[in-house]
Parts: sequence; C-alpha cells; structure tokens
Amino acid sequence: MLQLPKVIGHRGAAAYALENTLESFREARRRGATWVEIDVKLTADNVPILMHDASLKRTMGIDRLVAETRAADLPREVPTFEAAIDCFRELGLGCNVEIKPCEGREVETARVAVETLRRQWPATLPAPLLSSFKDTSLSAARDAAPEFARAILIDEIANDWRARAEAVGAVGVNTNGKRLTVPRAVEIRKAGYLLSVYTINDGEVARLLMGLGVQCVISDAPDVILSALN
Repeated sequence: MLQLPKVIGHRGAAAYALENTLESFREARRRGATWVEIDVKLTADNVPILMHDASLKRTMGIDRLVAETRAADLPREVPTFEAAIDCFRELGLGCNVEIKPCEGREVETARVAVETLRRQWPATLPAPLLSSFKDTSLSAARDAAPEFARAILIDEIANDWRARAEAVGAVGVNTNGKRLTVPRAVEIRKAGYLLSVYTINDGEVARLLMGLGVQCVISDAPDVILSALN
C-alpha cells in the first residue's frame, strides 16, 4: 500500500516561492516537506512541463496558452517534468503528480506523464502518486502504467465518488478540505481509501481534519502544518 506523508507541499511551497518551480521545491524541502504536489501539462510540441493554468498569464505574466506554446519558448522559470524529477532526486522528495491536461488532451497528457515517470523516476525515491480531476486521464494512466498508484481529485464529495474511484482503480481520494464533511470522511476511510485534503494552510484546521481520519494535508505552507501536527 502506498505510504503518504502527513504533509505535502502544494506546488512546492507556494506560500513562499513561485508555484511549480524548482525554487519552490527547494523551499518546500528547506521547510521540512518530504513530498510535493505538482501539475503536469503538455506544450504545443508535446513536452511535459509544470504548470497549473491553461494560460501562462497568472504565473508568468504572458498572455498565451500553454497548448499553443513550444517548450523552447517558455520562460526559464517553467521547468520540464524531467527537470523537476531531477530536482526531486537531488532533494530526496516524493511527489503527487497531478495530471492537469489542457482541454482535449486528457489521454495524451496522461500517457506522456507516465512514460516520463517510467523512464526517469529514481528507484531511490518512494513511488509517486498520480491524481487528476479528469477520470479519462486516470483511466489512460492506469492502462499505460498500472504500477503507479492513483487518486481521484474531487472538489466536493458526491454520492458517485466510490464508483469513480473503482472505475479508474484508485487507491485514494484527494478532496477540498474546506468542503469535507464528517460523514464523507468516515465513509471514505471505512471503504479503505487513502484520504488527502487540499489546500489547507491553517494548522488548527489541519489538526481537526486529521481527527476526522484525513491522512495527508496538502499545503502552500508545509512548515506551518508540520509545526501544528507535531
């Protein structure tokens, strides 16, 4: 069974450094994180990079879609997935890899992401966890590389959560910690699934969620949550 840490740094340590960058991962490690969460999508020339949004505008100040940008034309701060994995090897960081496809590229993004993991992921690191809001991506990841554990991403748990998890062979549920209810937390844990929550930056809230059976808190400020839980 996959072993997750109590705290995962959200896009590195997004409270302190630009998200999904090598500096953010280094900052997360400096602040005590042993795992980070990242977003993987494809460029116009099918290079897997780290970027949450469909556009470069919010994080890079460039009003251009990732799907229409070649890797060579990206700002230097945007790492390729391979460069990020090299950084994780250097820092000893585990990773929750969110497959974050641009519209219409759900299957393609998943396949490229798992092919990259198969080729590059260090044997010295714990096996990564794949997650996605797109069930199509998780199904493609399962078919291409069933050895990687998967978690469904759900903003608010609905009655079909278990059917969705079973359909993609998920071992975990990653959900919005601000919307998680006690009955849903109990239901998920009793069913034998790993339960992780995002994006919690308040230590007291993290303690309460752990009391509900949450096993992992994804946070922009991993040091804050680690301090609260310790």
